[in-house]
Amino acid sequence: MSMLSHIYPILIVLALLSHAWPAAGADSYTEQGRQILEATGVQGGLVVHLGCGDGRLTAALRANDSFVVQGLDRDPAQVTAARRHLQSLGQYGHVSADHWPGGQLPYIDNMVNLVVGEELGGISQSEILRVLAPGGVAYLKSDGGWTKMAKPRPRQMDEWTHYLHSPGNNAVAQDSLIEPPSRHQWLAGPGYSRQHDHMSSVSAVVSAHGRLFYIFDDAPRASILTPPKWGLIARDAFNGKGLWRREIPLWHQHLWRLKSGPQLLARRLVAVGDRVYVTLAIDGPLSVLDAATGRTLRTYEGTRATEEILYCNGMLVLSVATEDQPLRSDPKRHHTSLAEMEKDTTNPLWTEAPRTILAVEAETGRVLWKKESALISLSLAADAERVLFHDGQRIQCLDRQTGQPRWASEPLPVKAIMRSSGGATLVLFEDVVLYSGQAPADRPASRETAMFALSSQDGRTLWRAPHHPCGHMGTPDDILVAGGLVWNGAVAQGTDSGVMTGRDLRTGEVKREFAPDVQTHWFHHRCYRAKATDKYLLFSRTGIEFIDHAAEKWTCHHWVRGACHYGIMPCNGLIYAPQHPCACYIEAKLSGFVALAPDSPTVQPRREVPEAERLTRGDAYDADQQTTANSLKRDDWPTFRHDAQRSGAVKTTVRPADLRQTWSAKLGGALSAPVAAEGRLYVASIHTHRIHTLDAVTGREQWSFTAGGRVDSPPTIWQGRVLFGSADGHVYCLRATDGALVWRYRAAPEERRMMALEQVESLWPVHGSVLVVSGGAGVPSSQRGQDARDTLYCVAGRSMFLDGGMRLLRLDPRTGRKLSETILDDKDPATQENLQVHIQGLNMPVALPDILSSDGRYVYMRSLPFDLEGRRKFVAYVPVKEQRGDDLHLFCPTGFLDDSLWHRTYWGYGRAWASGAGGYFQAGRVIPAGRPLVFDEQHVYGYGRLWQYYRWSTPLESHLFAAQKEPPVVTAGSEQKAVKKTAKQTAKKAAKQTGAKAEPVTRFVTEWSRDIVVHVNSLVLTDNAVWAAGPPDVVDEAQAVKTLFETETQKKLAEQSAALEGKRGGLLLAVSRTDGERLAAYRLESAPRFDGLIAANGRLYLSTQTGEILCLSSAAGPPLPPVENLVATARR
Repeated sequence: MSMLSHIYPILIVLALLSHAWPAAGADSYTEQGRQILEATGVQGGLVVHLGCGDGRLTAALRANDSFVVQGLDRDPAQVTAARRHLQSLGQYGHVSADHWPGGQLPYIDNMVNLVVGEELGGISQSEILRVLAPGGVAYLKSDGGWTKMAKPRPRQMDEWTHYLHSPGNNAVAQDSLIEPPSRHQWLAGPGYSRQHDHMSSVSAVVSAHGRLFYIFDDAPRASILTPPKWGLIARDAFNGKGLWRREIPLWHQHLWRLKSGPQLLARRLVAVGDRVYVTLAIDGPLSVLDAATGRTLRTYEGTRATEEILYCNGMLVLSVATEDQPLRSDPKRHHTSLAEMEKDTTNPLWTEAPRTILAVEAETGRVLWKKESALISLSLAADAERVLFHDGQRIQCLDRQTGQPRWASEPLPVKAIMRSSGGATLVLFEDVVLYSGQAPADRPASRETAMFALSSQDGRTLWRAPHHPCGHMGTPDDILVAGGLVWNGAVAQGTDSGVMTGRDLRTGEVKREFAPDVQTHWFHHRCYRAKATDKYLLFSRTGIEFIDHAAEKWTCHHWVRGACHYGIMPCNGLIYAPQHPCACYIEAKLSGFVALAPDSPTVQPRREVPEAERLTRGDAYDADQQTTANSLKRDDWPTFRHDAQRSGAVKTTVRPADLRQTWSAKLGGALSAPVAAEGRLYVASIHTHRIHTLDAVTGREQWSFTAGGRVDSPPTIWQGRVLFGSADGHVYCLRATDGALVWRYRAAPEERRMMALEQVESLWPVHGSVLVVSGGAGVPSSQRGQDARDTLYCVAGRSMFLDGGMRLLRLDPRTGRKLSETILDDKDPATQENLQVHIQGLNMPVALPDILSSDGRYVYMRSLPFDLEGRRKFVAYVPVKEQRGDDLHLFCPTGFLDDSLWHRTYWGYGRAWASGAGGYFQAGRVIPAGRPLVFDEQHVYGYGRLWQYYRWSTPLESHLFAAQKEPPVVTAGSEQKAVKKTAKQTAKKAAKQTGAKAEPVTRFVTEWSRDIVVHVNSLVLTDNAVWAAGPPDVVDEAQAVKTLFETETQKKLAEQSAALEGKRGGLLLAVSRTDGERLAAYRLESAPRFDGLIAANGRLYLSTQTGEILCLSSAAGPPLPPVENLVATARR
């Protein structure tokens, strides 16, 4: 029996249907698409149309925004026609078309919700079964009729319907398909939650019936002071496609102190089958929604301010704060200051104020019974017979059907100080109740804890035992029943032993006990509960540790972690890790909402790939092979950030006075930064997969080209050719004059697609901006050979730890021929040990891709240098204080394209970074740092945070500055005079943590510094000026925190949020390179996109957030409106 037939033993063929489709026409395709969706019952997700033809039915299959559709066809001409049609509808990206030669489908396992097959191309039923998600449907044309085939959900796969898995609170999935992760399943944005130092942006996550639901704050990351945007979001559990979103207008105060929860928010969301139970306001009643559409089906009467939700056998068991029972933390309470509000997080928040426990019939809303009682947070549990909770003194048991008391336990300890980050741990498993009361009441600061086991029948105590210290910052104790034993571990701090203890459920006898079998850096446990499957304990001392308790084996994954206070979710055969705000292992750790899968039972990534299947020669190949002389001029801008060093500087002069809008071109959608060379301007329409080419003087469009996936950054112009990478895993070479394809090279090892950020992408995408390094780079002219040729460099992949790793490729840009390929996987190339052996504290080697850069000596990926042959200069982490050497360069630890403005990252000009709470700010002390930065031979110019706002700061204030590229050397520990005492203390503590001694180090100091009222997101350095552009800076945050809760301040913060989202236009400022003095300032109708400003041939070009390209110069056109009161104030 094959692996697939073992997992999916039953293939359900429901019917053989025959339809008489309407005659051809636009309306007929719409009707045909409607009938297919109606017949299959698919209401959202990914649809694949095999044999898509001209794309008309393909387009019709996207009934609404809940769908992504991809058409495949074996005829390249049909693919071209389909793309043209889809682009004419303005749908491209949400609907796309690609070439498919037949045979194996280009998708990962368990991904597709609906396969519509008109031309199957000899594809087997097992192959369709492989790519279908559990519950997915194939609708296949055969002999004039249509067969509907459904893929069942495997018996070994579990759901996760409640915060702690189920109403019994045992956070253990009965899912034997979950194994240590080795590949991506899907990725969703944004990249980070809003801020580390305040409330988690993720309140709750659950999954049922192939869907995933979570409560999330999606407001701008650039400022935590701006108002939140809470919502309930639904995604497909197997491909991550967003299905719907419901606004939550009032939720908990988002400025709640870090690590303070409230933990109870995770109990406000439950999903069962096709229903979602949720409170859509912090003080709102319970609602039930249709899981497929988000439509409200019922609002339950008498459930105002429901704080906890359990679902058990058709009954809802609720903890409700009625009118005379105030919420544990009232979001409407008026605070006079941030400090006053923070007291709420440090004062005990649990009292014996009563709650109403309500039993409601889920289908009808009928109240079955109610009971008023004191109730400790998180202690509510239920099964088929009983409801249990802790009232502060004892565990109480009620009959589930009647609400009548069954028994009360002996007095059990309760934590004397219970803040919003904590709660009780009460697990109801079979006939046993397990409870941990946390610290003893007479010693509230003690790390000692105890757990108890009671009979669920009569409440008598079966056993009691010590409970290892676990969790962090008040997180509730871990009690996990897995493999028939009761588990907990000594993992609270890095100094704890890590010993896992498994006890007999009914006697408490220790049956298994073992220490970690790995030696690595242990940090405090993440600020959330551990989870488990029956086979693996899933602790998070540092990342995610898969602990096989039977084999007593630990497998560490420091490169992934879950959301603060919520953690991860194991179900559906996958590990789900929602957005975190964590700066640990910043150049290696995954970001975004990720779903991770174990090894595929059917498809493994190949290490060796035949070259014959990778290079495709286009129609223009033969005519293009004559060498083209380099026609670039010194004031062109031919690649991302102008040059291979990504300097953002150009030898051209743009007159600041009398700037005019020479032309504009409305392309629509999200645009990349432009590039300009040889009289043309090139820009990528990112989500529609297109390269647009305009006349640089007039703005008239000359040609466009559609790739097989997103193009996330602009192309590189080289010798009359347009070179770029795509998220389809390919590198393209086009002829610059007409966009004809010269060659296409598959940088990905194979055709295998996943869902990433709402679109179908390769597992091994390539950034749009590929790097070309001169054949003579780094070699004296006297030593250059006659055959020295330029080399194209790119990286394909997402992480060294997943999907077989990444590929660093060197290609001949003229022919597409591969020169070399370096596999960058999770092994040290010299020792074959896992990269994690090189961990130093909260730092590990670079393991994530980026747009590459080069100084002619090395090629750089983030902070990591390679030689020109593609070999890593070193593997191990370089300490942040070591900032002198021959490999200084511009880099960003989260990548050049990270436009989140998340507070724990920035750019730097140097060679090393430090991660973690005690490290992420340190680079900003020792090298020029900000976001963005530009530089020339001597100086770095930037917009960056003032030092006192780098760490543990709620307000963030930045400045425009100039500094030496190579900062002065001072003695470690010395500080700039302007640095506040608190910042000095922070630096001293960090130096102690990292072992820094009083030795020579570099120190970042500015030559000039200016305060400006622009949130600069784009910088360009020309011969005569520093040009800065961005949305307006509406609020002085340092002052705003003093009057934070006043109405006028809140109005300004709402305006700031709108400005950051591009809704209030933009500002353009020119200042002197010498002293930062203002030269000119203008208002822009549209705000620039991040890093979207360039200069070339005496003109500025700007990509806007509204999908326009602007050309600005002193030539003809309407003058830009000046802003006279925009000054650049010198800082003293």
